[in-house]
Amino acid sequence: MRNATVTDIDARDGSFIVETGGEAPMRFQAGCVINSAGLSANQIARTIRGLDARHVPPLYFAKGNYVTVSGRTPFERLIYPMPNEAGLGVHFTLDMGGQVKFGPDVEWIQKIDYAVDPQRAASFYAAIRAYWPTLPDDALQPAYAGIRPKLSGPRQPAADFVIQGRAAHGMAGLVNLFGIESPGLTASLAIAEKVAKMPG
Repeated sequence: MRNATVTDIDARDGSFIVETGGEAPMRFQAGCVINSAGLSANQIARTIRGLDARHVPPLYFAKGNYVTVSGRTPFERLIYPMPNEAGLGVHFTLDMGGQVKFGPDVEWIQKIDYAVDPQRAASFYAAIRAYWPTLPDDALQPAYAGIRPKLSGPRQPAADFVIQGRAAHGMAGLVNLFGIESPGLTASLAIAEKVAKMPG
């Protein structure tokens, strides 16, 4: 079901009645629900009738902007500086096509918005010059952005992934995955194995 927005989940008689909207609304019954919706996981969890709201953590959006550079760079390998309060710091990445990028930074936002403000590039210079002191002025251009679903906000202690099954919330057949941000892609197979082994 592509482009189907979950609008309601009703826990009933040991199963779930799931309703979706979108282009072709549907209603179906499921024996289990694995909520791994990333930025929307908390919102979906709040639609589950029968799930105590105290089991849905607060959600914060940490936008990570990236910039590219014109001209050559002196690097042939990835560079990761020391992590900062909400991420891995502005690092250097070289993709398979030879395109270079720097990022992400951390921009706390209230709503989902992937636009990159060109003026943010100015804040990258100091971070990049910590490992590339000769970076020329006016060399950076905005590229793209991603958004991380964080379970801790600005100036709060970092919170890790939450994989919440029956032992946590008491509902059979339901697994909620909260705060699965960018390392979740790398760890996706290990996360899937953990979820598959969780008791009913």
